[in-house]
Amino acid sequence: MNNALIDPFILSQDYPETLTGKLKSGRATCIRFNRKGDYLASGRFDGTIVVFDMETNGIAHKLRGHVRQIQSLSWSRDGRYLLSSSQDWKCILWDLKDGSQIRTVKFEAPVYIAELHPSNHFLFVAALFEDQPALVDISEVKPYIQRLPSAPKRGTAYMDEQDEKQTAQDAKQATSITIFTSTGDHIIAGTNKGWLNLIETKTCKTIYSTKLCNGVLVYLRLTLSGRDMVSNSSDRIVRTIHVPDLSKSDLDPDSITIEVEHKFQDVVNRLSWNHVAFSCTGEYVSASTYMNHDIYVWERNQGSLVKILEGPKEELGVIEWHPSRPFVAACGIDTGRIYLWSIIAPQRWSALAPDFVEVEENVEYVEREDEFDIHPIEEIRKRQLDREDEVVDALIIEHKKDEDEADAFRMPVLLDIDDSESEDEIVAIGPGTMRRKSPGEGRDMGAGEKATARSRKR
Repeated sequence: MNNALIDPFILSQDYPETLTGKLKSGRATCIRFNRKGDYLASGRFDGTIVVFDMETNGIAHKLRGHVRQIQSLSWSRDGRYLLSSSQDWKCILWDLKDGSQIRTVKFEAPVYIAELHPSNHFLFVAALFEDQPALVDISEVKPYIQRLPSAPKRGTAYMDEQDEKQTAQDAKQATSITIFTSTGDHIIAGTNKGWLNLIETKTCKTIYSTKLCNGVLVYLRLTLSGRDMVSNSSDRIVRTIHVPDLSKSDLDPDSITIEVEHKFQDVVNRLSWNHVAFSCTGEYVSASTYMNHDIYVWERNQGSLVKILEGPKEELGVIEWHPSRPFVAACGIDTGRIYLWSIIAPQRWSALAPDFVEVEENVEYVEREDEFDIHPIEEIRKRQLDREDEVVDALIIEHKKDEDEADAFRMPVLLDIDDSESEDEIVAIGPGTMRRKSPGEGRDMGAGEKATARSRKR
């Protein structure tokens, strides 16, 4: 929609209002927008990955390589590469230029979540089920895997009093979530005991640890700027956290402090949260509810609840916020449909021209005195010639601000029948020529049906 036709008060709204649509391609279990927000990747229960074009809501790509449920998806910065992790113990790096598998890494345990490095798509970190997390370098065909610690780093004052029992308990801690910082120089890891570990990417050593909660840290997510983080844990509290500046060359680990900004929870109903996400500006936090079909939206400045998005009659799992506009996507747990919340913006046609008038009911039109006068042919021809003398620039194309980026990637349009949702109903009969299947075509016939078909031919 043209922004000139939209009410400016609606453009200034930061969060969506109503359920406006849905996407369907199999049973989705996780979703993820790319950095520009023009594509939405969806991981399905059967291991297929579907990439939706958000301009048309159509399917741009289908990627097949996993055999079990997709656990997580992670885009590269330029939007060309996509990393997927699955319950089949594999992580696959895809090149969306042609849909090929660049690298495949097989672990010795199922993968909780995997995330690409912010600037190097050949480096990713993965949290594994009942195993140590891994930092994986796939720049070569044979991956180089480095194990990361899960035990928290205790303070020097506590180390003197630490007994063998506590040391043994720390050794049993497992990492449940891992993400990179905005620069990629550090890894933030959450454990099943509520500890938050800050690990240096180069040395793979823990330089700082703090305890956030007594439950399991289920999910962590940074804002686009990387200055704030939201956490979801099993204690039914959503926390927003300030991330310190870690880009200093002379960073002192003892000076690092991680502070909790807000704690969001439903004190009355004691709801648990399935998934959390930041808004595009980072000013709002949203969360999907366990055994419920609502999405809660909190405002960070005051720490108050501002909106409850009512969804379909099914529980919602993973939610994603569009990177640049008030647009939320969430996948249903029961059906796997992807539901979309946005703002319904009525068009202001009076913005097209000053003489346009919007009316609420039919009004009898009164024409001007000279509106339907017949002008001489010479005057009409003179007006046409005057318009033809105007210089029209048909060569220079005005680019958008985002299109001038050197690392911008455009996904090619693949006219492949395998990428169609109706692939079972369409048959290719020639180059660029297709037809629909006849009823019963492609189905194995029994002996009786074959005999009937022969008798009809005779």
